[in-house]
Amino acid sequence: MDISNIPLLSILIFLPLLAGLALWLFKDIKKIRIFVLTASIIELLFSLVLIFYFDKTESGFQFIEKFSWVPTLNIHYYLGVDGLSVLFLPFTSLLFIIVILASWKSVTKLVALYFAFILLLEAVTMGIFCALDGVLFFLFWETTLLPLYFLMSLWGIGPNRRFAAVQYTLLMLAGGIPILFAMVLLALHQAGLSDLPLAQSLVFDLPSLLQVQLPHQLEVIIFLLLFFGFAVKTPLFPFHTWLPLSAQEGPIAVVALLTGLKLGAYGMIRFTMPLAPTVSREFHWLIAGLGVIGIIYGAVMAISQTNMRRMLAYSSISHVGLVLLGIASFNIQGLQGAIFQLLNFTLISSGLFLMAGFLYHRVGSNDTLSLGGTAKSMPMLASFFLLFALASMGAPGTSGFPAEFLILLSVLSTHTGAGLAALFGIVLGTGYLMSVYKRDFLGPIKKDIIADACDLSKRELLIVSLLALIILVLGFFPHLVLDFSAASAKVWLG
Repeated sequence: MDISNIPLLSILIFLPLLAGLALWLFKDIKKIRIFVLTASIIELLFSLVLIFYFDKTESGFQFIEKFSWVPTLNIHYYLGVDGLSVLFLPFTSLLFIIVILASWKSVTKLVALYFAFILLLEAVTMGIFCALDGVLFFLFWETTLLPLYFLMSLWGIGPNRRFAAVQYTLLMLAGGIPILFAMVLLALHQAGLSDLPLAQSLVFDLPSLLQVQLPHQLEVIIFLLLFFGFAVKTPLFPFHTWLPLSAQEGPIAVVALLTGLKLGAYGMIRFTMPLAPTVSREFHWLIAGLGVIGIIYGAVMAISQTNMRRMLAYSSISHVGLVLLGIASFNIQGLQGAIFQLLNFTLISSGLFLMAGFLYHRVGSNDTLSLGGTAKSMPMLASFFLLFALASMGAPGTSGFPAEFLILLSVLSTHTGAGLAALFGIVLGTGYLMSVYKRDFLGPIKKDIIADACDLSKRELLIVSLLALIILVLGFFPHLVLDFSAASAKVWLG
């Protein structure tokens, strides 16, 4: 079957957007939920079609769509995916389906508006993974702020949810400024190399920008602008403050999206290192150093938390530090491990937050003082939480193991000290996750509401079983992920 004339990437971007607009045709809440779920399942099917026809042996961009968008500034609607980005499409589609199912009964007010924002967020997230034009990428990047602000402020579960939404939005806007500035500087530099008028010689598309070696001083500026711009959303220490607050105040399903989609780390892999390759190597100590700080700081802070959601937020900060170490190693094992770990976030981190959400909706709290003995009344919930926790620790047989093993192997050979620090951080991670599990799930039942709580419903069991199945399959067959990124990783390293 020839699919060369089918704009699959545009379909993945505009299908959720059109579905969100169509929601206003429905008045019945049940029909709204069914329509949203159907649209998201169709989105997943299209992403799987794209995976089926993706050529794993090809290192360049595939499924390219390019049209003139703003001719006067030489800006294009330019889409494409390679081995480093293609798997994010089905994983993201799956995560949004799970979030929709998790919100099925918990969202009871302004249901159409809630799901419209969810679909808008899905559309622009797909755009981030597909965009090859700097301005188009930035448009998708900044548009994520609109739905996330309203989702946190209107449907948050904490008393300070509006403050959390404002803080998140302001920090992301601040982080977006250096990214836009870097794109403009790159385009102006390209224009300076041409004899054509300025408007015609500006270049924003990534493949063209990758062909030009920048002057060293400019490359340093580009690296710093992009690195710290993406660091805010990753988040890296000390730009992490928004995540623990958002995790405690925001709606659980939305927090699962924030922790499951590490768009900042993807931006570093897609733009920062390829556009400033020489300086990235020179600043490997900065990248590795911030990675180590994130691992240790996140683990130490997680140990001291008495709220499960804040603990999971700091755990996420610790694990993203490991991703940064994989990138800093600048070898194929480290890069593939980093990509694998980013995909794991959509399965493991989001799964842990959803389990915390299921527990919250039954007990009304995620604080340690209000929990204890939950495994007696909710054995399935406790069992799946333990499985996701083991995957987060990188236990053999789960998808966390091959990702962490690749990263540690690469880091120990390139940054031995950082690798040993990462091992120490992983040991701390085992400690706080097992400690939380012991305090919150084992021991005597402290509250009557826990004794009377029901276990996972059929819908919730379907959600966690699907995540658990993928985690186990990828744990035993990691080549299902690694084969896609191998060819593109070699080119990226070049």
